[in-house]
Amino acid sequence: MAPSKAAFITPGSFVIPSPSGSSVERVVEHIVPLLDRSRVEPRIYGRSSRRLKRIGSVRGVRCERFPAVDKALYVRKVGRAAARFGPRLIQVENRPAYALRLKRLLPRCAVWLNLHSSTFIGSRYISREKLNRCLAAVDRIIVNSHYLLGLVAAMAPQHAHKLRVIHLGVDTNRFMSRFTPEGMERRAALRAARGWDGRKVVLFVGRLIPRKGVHHLLRIVPKLAAAHPDVLVVIVGSPYYGSHRMTTYARRLRQLAEAAKGHVRFVPYVSYAEVPDWFIAADVACVPSGADEAFGLVNVEAMAAGLPVVASRAGGMPEIVEDGVTGYLVGPEQLAEGLYDRLSLLLSNAELRSFMGSMSRQRVEQYFNWQRAANQWIELLKEFEEQQEIHHRSLLTR
Repeated sequence: MAPSKAAFITPGSFVIPSPSGSSVERVVEHIVPLLDRSRVEPRIYGRSSRRLKRIGSVRGVRCERFPAVDKALYVRKVGRAAARFGPRLIQVENRPAYALRLKRLLPRCAVWLNLHSSTFIGSRYISREKLNRCLAAVDRIIVNSHYLLGLVAAMAPQHAHKLRVIHLGVDTNRFMSRFTPEGMERRAALRAARGWDGRKVVLFVGRLIPRKGVHHLLRIVPKLAAAHPDVLVVIVGSPYYGSHRMTTYARRLRQLAEAAKGHVRFVPYVSYAEVPDWFIAADVACVPSGADEAFGLVNVEAMAAGLPVVASRAGGMPEIVEDGVTGYLVGPEQLAEGLYDRLSLLLSNAELRSFMGSMSRQRVEQYFNWQRAANQWIELLKEFEEQQEIHHRSLLTR
């Protein structure tokens, strides 16, 4: 049997590949090229850029790019290009409204929706009535956590049977473990270059927006520094992808840090290529995100580097961080107190940090890598094709 043609439609917010794109583009860039080509012939559609050709390649997969200033026009152009490709399946990344439009443009194609977060199913972006129409138009809804599955199922129970979970992953070659000889050498060099020798480094990596919870971490730094004078909290990120622009919230974070001078360092947005070096040089990762964090790639990236993670017991994070084994989960009802207690415990015990860090790396290798995610996608394709074949046969026997 010939491989099934599959078109992957990115939102058009960022180019692909891109050092400054969001996690949506990153997921496509990593999973799609790893799909079994004996089962699927993939093609990626995304936003155009002056620095990239209109037709190019993303890790060996053909990528066609179109202007995306006008999103409605972008969807029409992508739909026409996909029609020329002749896919059996279209997968829309994180935009329910796109899925509905593309189903109307290509009614004979199966359409899957891959939801990366709860953002674009919320009332700020789409009405409940329109969301239901969008979900009715798709054949499968992929989500990255059981938390997000439950959220979508509660919003649209009539479509719950379409939901499937594929956990995300990390490139374990790029995110080097601190426990390998190469990792130890890299870690030592980075710490020396940054002036971190003799410091215990707590690291946050992410956008500086309220739902990421950085303010909770900064509020406990004075108390943490009193108990651990050698602690350094490093905040890597900016409010926007690929930008150093400040916001009221970002300025507020810097004001909070004034209460612990010498113990907080801000590092504006860095490209994704630089992120592994920040993790491997740190001692503990902190992820104090709010309840709507569907998955949180930063958790598995930190764990891949061999760090214990102290995270909120919220969203999809309990599916990643194994409490008491790869780090700690802190209840949102007492977040500040919990962050302080767990971070203080880890900062006091190098042996515990080492144990949990090694368990983190093992958990990532077993459950959270891109090849595993790609294999799960292929299994969903097999399941879907088998169900279609059974349905087709039942129609012939009527």
